[in-house]
Amino acid sequence: MDSVRTDDARFQDLADWPYPPHYIEDLNGYEGLRWHYVDAGPKDAPVALCLHGEPSWAYLYRKMIPVFREAGWRVIAPDFFGFGRSDKPVRDEDYSFHFHRNALKAFIERLDLNDITLVCQDWGGLLGLTLPMDYPERFSRLIVMNTSIGIGRPAGDGFNAWRDYVANSPDFDVGGLMKRATPILTEDEIAAYNAPFPGPEYKAGVRRFPQLVQTDKDMEGVNTGKAALTFWRESWQGESFMAIGMQDPVLGPPAMHWLHSQIRNCPPPLEVADGGHFLQEWGEPIARAALKQFGLL
Repeated sequence: MDSVRTDDARFQDLADWPYPPHYIEDLNGYEGLRWHYVDAGPKDAPVALCLHGEPSWAYLYRKMIPVFREAGWRVIAPDFFGFGRSDKPVRDEDYSFHFHRNALKAFIERLDLNDITLVCQDWGGLLGLTLPMDYPERFSRLIVMNTSIGIGRPAGDGFNAWRDYVANSPDFDVGGLMKRATPILTEDEIAAYNAPFPGPEYKAGVRRFPQLVQTDKDMEGVNTGKAALTFWRESWQGESFMAIGMQDPVLGPPAMHWLHSQIRNCPPPLEVADGGHFLQEWGEPIARAALKQFGLL
């Protein structure tokens, strides 16, 4: 599989990002591709597994990681292949739902993660919410923000317009998108979101994710999503916390209230009035609220 690797120099001195990189060069099933992750905290502590979405990377969690660390947790924040400091296959068709999902499964098994709190948003949820059913003994808690589970339902005109834009913009401006969706970002933060993508050949992953969202019943991953939905409704035994960015035009209140109704014993969500799609950018008080709900802060 042909891939490109973003020069490590592009990640030097990023705003509010003191975390050294950790790499796996031989992830099972993905030999030849280098996988990056943040690993902060004691190896024997409960784990916050923080999964980013499109078109972000682990940097998205910089406002939540310190709060989780304050609670004594180990924070693991990987970059999906095609994103952040992980290697980036250059062909759009190399990316699929199970390409990403199986990489996450291999990663969890490689690090032998347990007592996991799944922290997810956007594709971090579309993928991450399908994992606990395979490892119910490993997952203890859920912190979920603006996302969904793909079961073949149409996503609406707003998402369709976004999918068309990405399909027709092979070198679209990642930092500019993040700024439009999150006006509170500084220029340094925008630069950090641009860092992984020096040219269009690095952007196959970000081009591909919108095409993979399961908006039709025949798409790859729909059966996995349906099985996951059944798990969350009927079998989930852990604690849950939901936060909703109320300004998200695609995965905002209607989508999240539906998801809330599908998660067994999920308490009423925290509604962040000025929060947008990338709700981690309002993340410090959200992380504190989650820990407080779990009785850990």
